[in-house]
Amino acid sequence: MILGAAGLLRGLPATTYWASRSYLAEVRAVSTPGRFAEAGKIMTGAGVSAGIDMGLHIAARSAGDDVAQGMQLAVDYDPDPPFDTGSTEKASPELQQLALRLLADAAGPRWPWSVPAMAGSPAW
Repeated sequence: MILGAAGLLRGLPATTYWASRSYLAEVRAVSTPGRFAEAGKIMTGAGVSAGIDMGLHIAARSAGDDVAQGMQLAVDYDPDPPFDTGSTEKASPELQQLALRLLADAAGPRWPWSVPAMAGSPAW
């Protein structure tokens, strides 16, 4: 979101957390499916565990596959979720709506998560 607000995603492939995908159109980025998207020096990730995937990709590119694989083992990153509903492609529309309600409830009115709202707020 910060890259988009700064105008750095305009015309570039980008991904983000599924509940925020509409924001990519607002900043004129090209919404791209996948765990992460890369365009030159700019990379975007699609969520928490996707950020780990992106970090391992960067490590592999920078230091080699062996180092990235060692890092993956060092942090015990071996995803095996109990459910197969971790993406909008796999989750039903009803489950997606439930997730959005849970997110809205968790954020509540206390936390203004939009970039414009955060830009106008003092640092936490």
